[in-house]
Amino acid sequence: MLKGMGGFGDMAKMMKAAQEMQGKMAQLQEDLTGITVTGESGAGLVRATATAKGELTALDIDPSIFNAEDKEVVEDLILAAIKDAQSRAEVRAREEMSKLTQSMGLPADMKLPF
Repeated sequence: MLKGMGGFGDMAKMMKAAQEMQGKMAQLQEDLTGITVTGESGAGLVRATATAKGELTALDIDPSIFNAEDKEVVEDLILAAIKDAQSRAEVRAREEMSKLTQSMGLPADMKLPF
């Protein structure tokens, strides 16, 4: 394509690869909003659902835990479920990023801006 232009051919390939990576990263960012994970606490009494980007989208609380004396326990269960969902979201986002970097021939553990 750019034969006879010295190192510019390699530069053009690098630029094309960078643009391709940028496009794939943008697509992955969009995809992460559609992937959901569910965290739970209290053996499933409280469930929190979040996107793989960590945005909380739903909270499901078993009505059996509603008791005025257990207010602090319920609050702890809710926080634990949310933290579990956020942790799972972070793991899922890393997994998706790893798939992307591997598909591009990069090391799976390469840290890209996210």
